[in-house]
Amino acid sequence: MPSVMGLLEERERTARQRVEALQAELREAEAVWERLVIARETVGEVLAEPRGGEDVAPVVVVGERSVQVRQAVPGSVVPHWEEGLAPAVLAPDYQRIMDVLVGGNGMRGEVMDCRQLAAAVGLEPVPAKVEGVRSKAKRLAARGWLAEERPGLFSVPVGRGGGS
Repeated sequence: MPSVMGLLEERERTARQRVEALQAELREAEAVWERLVIARETVGEVLAEPRGGEDVAPVVVVGERSVQVRQAVPGSVVPHWEEGLAPAVLAPDYQRIMDVLVGGNGMRGEVMDCRQLAAAVGLEPVPAKVEGVRSKAKRLAARGWLAEERPGLFSVPVGRGGGS
């Protein structure tokens, strides 16, 4: 029959091994966490900086007329709409929203809610995806590309969104 002291020493050894394994796992998790914090801070700093060396706004040719694109707010991909500006200056996700509202799935001026827009651009109409589309549509409306008829209902005003 094993002694009480022998049993206690075995349990102590098992507990020590478990503690060492957990401490190693904790060190790994802390290292990953530190890298993510540094990455987030770095991205925040980069997005907050004014764009150095980009004094000249990009030029987009619309028909036979060239239009200078005003810089969007740092970190944003949506410039303010101005006469003759084509949706081609927008990021692809924003272009898809514009295409759907301009005529991809209906007529110019058609009003769609964010759930319909999400489905029309090929996303599953689940709350997370619908909120992403709502955020993009609100940004497009704030910059003059879309009209928000009522909260959550968007359309393209006449004269906008063409030329993609």
